[in-house]
Order: sequence, then structure tokens, then C-alpha cells
Amino acid sequence: MTPRHPDPRNVERAHPDRLPPAFPDRAAWGTVTKLRAWQQAALDLYHRDEPKDFLAVATPGAGKTSFALHLAADLINRRVVNQVVVVAPTEHLKTQWAEAAARIGLAIDPAFGTRQGGTSTEYQGFALTYAGVAVNPNALRIRVERTKTLVVLDEIHHAGDARSWGEAVREAFDPATRRLALTGTPFRSDSTPIPFVRYEHDGTGHLRSRADYTYGYGEALADGIVRPVLFMAYSGEMSWRTRAGDEIAARLGGPLTKDLAAQALRTALDPHGSWVPAVLQAADTRLTEVRSGVPDAGGLVIATDQTSARAYAAMLRQISGEEPVVVLSDEAGSSERISEFSAGRQRWMVAVRMVSEGVDVPRLAVGVYATTTMTPLFFAQAVGRFVRARAKGETASVFVPSVSALLGYAAEMEVERDHAFKVATRTEEIELDEIDEAVHDEPDADLEAGEFAALASEADFDRVLFDGGEYGLGGAAGSVDEADYLGLPGLLEPEQVRDLLQRRQAEQLARGASPQEQERQQAQATHQKLRELRRELNGLVGAWHHRTGEPHGVIHNALREACGGPLTATADADQLQARIDRIRQWAVTRAS
Repeated sequence: MTPRHPDPRNVERAHPDRLPPAFPDRAAWGTVTKLRAWQQAALDLYHRDEPKDFLAVATPGAGKTSFALHLAADLINRRVVNQVVVVAPTEHLKTQWAEAAARIGLAIDPAFGTRQGGTSTEYQGFALTYAGVAVNPNALRIRVERTKTLVVLDEIHHAGDARSWGEAVREAFDPATRRLALTGTPFRSDSTPIPFVRYEHDGTGHLRSRADYTYGYGEALADGIVRPVLFMAYSGEMSWRTRAGDEIAARLGGPLTKDLAAQALRTALDPHGSWVPAVLQAADTRLTEVRSGVPDAGGLVIATDQTSARAYAAMLRQISGEEPVVVLSDEAGSSERISEFSAGRQRWMVAVRMVSEGVDVPRLAVGVYATTTMTPLFFAQAVGRFVRARAKGETASVFVPSVSALLGYAAEMEVERDHAFKVATRTEEIELDEIDEAVHDEPDADLEAGEFAALASEADFDRVLFDGGEYGLGGAAGSVDEADYLGLPGLLEPEQVRDLLQRRQAEQLARGASPQEQERQQAQATHQKLRELRRELNGLVGAWHHRTGEPHGVIHNALREACGGPLTATADADQLQARIDRIRQWAVTRAS
């Protein structure tokens, strides 16, 4: 049983000087002198056992860095260790750790390199990345053997990203005096045990990682340490051409196969379609509302690649009238741009992956999840950028595509998962335990570069997910129905958010017969009819392909030449029906 933090009310009664710091007047943002209740409880547990290895799992925004640095300072003051080594996932996080350490009097060198002979005597330790450890683990091992060392492994699941990284971490830090492992998100699912993590049999034939202390999102939300999150889901009609030349039309979030769902999402996120501009417009409207109560609130768009990131930034420039900050990991100065954005008042930042994990930008309040990466780990990391509370009543709003996997992750924000793998038998290797059957960002055969074409996309407001419930009856982008939910005040208690969402839904139901709603229903009926006709046409084209061997694209082009009209994705009902009738005639006459 993983130890939990004590009930804050009991702490307050037993230790009036140790109030649970739910809000900034009790615990200022960042590394602070006064510890939060969970941090103190975790330290008490550590001091009770004084273990060599300790794994702390705490939700993003809870204060893992502060906990780790207070523990490091204590171990140094008690002469248990003489130096601290911090291993972080990215270059930017090295600097962030060094700055946080300086606030409590610890000097950490963020520019240390394994090839250099040493570091200044003014430093009490150094920081490097997991990739940096893999450069020369033997040199690090010698330094660790010579000096009593505490190693802090930030987001330790990265030691499982590559076999070489895990082996390097084990080689370099095996002789360390103490090791503190931290994570705020579920461990990635692979078959390789992560170094220095304890595993136990769970009674079902699997080994499961065991944390020494766990502090989840639900607990942090109840304590007021993190913000509640409103997930604004957007659906819409998509059309695209596959590698084989098939033209497919489908609704984002509809009942699709895994491959078709991935293609529909890729179509939605295409910068040349209408889905992304509509969602960015809605997100900017939401940010304006939030900034009326939180003037420095910022927004973040997480993109799939650099090309998309630059295109999204150009859209935001037109929508908001302000130049967004673009952060690309391989460009010089990316870390500085993040820091400047964090300290500034700009509206938007657009990034690919660099701001997905650990990066501290507390003023982020509105997010757009515009990436095809669909793993629970990445989703939790991304949402973690928006949950860091600064003041009572702050909420976060994250705009997501209406994809079942993402909506499932959003609904399960409070569910904690551990890294697990199957126990190997004599005749088999350790196998992956599929904790989550999720759509990953691996392209299928139809998604090879240059062979997939997004044709058109439209966005409409789907629903709002909050506190385990779903609200809203849908609505066109720019409609009154959408505006009601985008206009929720940015400073509300969770109970007030829930009440307002229920009220908005009741109002939407009450005006169900309004002209706007009738128009939306009529448009939806038209979309449904077109979808059925396209599905029927694609099925007939597939059957003709199997009969004649002709490629799907050639058959579609032949039908267009015979019947006239635009591409299948943009054809109207009469044009689609004419092509259906023509291909049926071919089937009867055995001629094309």
C-alpha cells in the first residue's frame, strides 16, 4: 500500500504551525520556506526510514522540485551527502532546477559537461540531462564514487526512453549515497525495468512499480494546490485522400477504426483546413475572458511539428493581433524565450514538445492540444502545464479534439497508473503490459509522408468535460451555444464552475427550438445524409476496385469525368447520387 499524505484537517488540529498551504498566502509559488502538507509528510516519511532509494510521485504543479531541494539541503546540512546531482529531461529544466535551488541557498551548476574536469568549488552540485549522462557514464561514476552524492532523477521514466539511457543511469549512479526519483506523470509502458525503481508482484502475473510516496491530482485539487481543468472538446466534419487514392469523409470522434481515427485527427490539425483556425479563435476568445480576471494569463498551443507550429503562430497573429512566442527545441534561444514568456504578459506561446513536461510557466491558463501524439503519458504532461495554481479560484481551459482516447484521458485525470510489465517465464521475454489501449503517434501505411492529403475540415463545438461530467449539446463554431461556454468567468470555485455549466446546459435545452438551433440541426442532418452517400459511394468504388484491379483514385476520377462535379469530399447530394447510379450501371453492363 503506497503511503498517502495525511488529511490536512488532521494536520491542522495536531500541528497548528503546519497548516496545509492550499493557497499562495500559505505557500508562495515555487520553492518556498514553508512546506506544503504533502511535502512535509513525504519528508517525515523519508527521515523515518532514511532509504537509499526513494520514489515520489506527485501530480504536476504540486511542488516536486521544492520537496526535492529541501531534502537535498537537509542531507547536505547533516553531512549525509556532500554534493547533489540533478538529472532532468531537457536543457531548459537544468536551468530551472539551478534557479530554484539558488532560492534556498543551494548552488547547482546547470552548464556542467561530463567531458570537463570539474566544476567550481562554489557549486554544491551540478545538473545534466539523461542524454548527457549517456555521453560518459563512467566519468560520472568516478565523480560519484569520490564524493558522497545525492542523485535527483527528475521524471525518472525518461530512463526508460532508450535502453542506452537506462544502462547509463544505472552505471553512473549505482555507487551514489542516496537517490531520489521523481515523476508527476504515469511511467511510459515498455518492457524494460527502470533503474532504481522497486517492483512488486501485483497478484495478476505482473510486476508493478511501487512509489514510496504518492500525491495525486485529486488530492492536490482538494487542497487547492492545482487548478480544476475545463476540457473544451471540438468535433467536425473531415475529408481526406488516402495513399490508395480513396476519398474519405468522416466526423472527428465518430465510430472509426484506429487508422481512420488517426487520419481524421491528422486532417483536423492540418493548417490549411478550417478546423484549426476555428478552434484557435475559440481559444483566444476564452483567453480574453480569463484575462479579464487574471490579466497576465497566457495560452499555449502544443503542435505536432515545426511546420504546423509556425502556421498556427501565423493564425494566432491574425486572430489576436499580437505576435506569439514560438518555441522550437532545436533553435538557439528556446530556453530564454520560455523564461521571457513566463515572466512577461504575452498572450500566446506555440511549441512542439519543449514545453510538454516540467517547464514552469505558472501563468498558462488556456491550452490547445493540437498534436497527433496520443499517449496517456504525453497528454498528462501537456495538461500538467496548465494546472499550477497561483491564486484561489483560478481555472484552466484546455481545448482538445473530440477523439475518444483524449476524452478518456480527460475523464480519468484523477486515475493514477504505475509502470507495469509481465513477469518473464522460462520460455518468453518480458512482454509489454498494455495498460492503456490508446492511439499512438506512429503512422500507418496510409500516413507515409507525401502520400496522405487532407482535403477539408470544419470545426464545431462538441462539449465540455469537467469534474467527471459532460456538459453542452454541441453547436456550430461562432454560435451562441459555443459563446455561452467560452464566456465562463476565469475566476471561479469548482462548485461555481459546475453550477454554471449545468445552468448553461439548461439554457441551451430551453432554446432548443430557436432559429439558430434549427439551423444547426438542419446542417447536421445534411452532413449525415452526405456522410451516408459518401460511405455508399466509397463502398461501391472498393467493390469495383476488387473486380477490375483499378486503383480507387482512378475510379473516382472516371466517375467525375462521367458525371461532372467536384471532388467527392465537396460534392453535393445530387452529384454523389449520380456517381452511385453510374457505378451501379457499370456493374450491370460490365463496362466502365
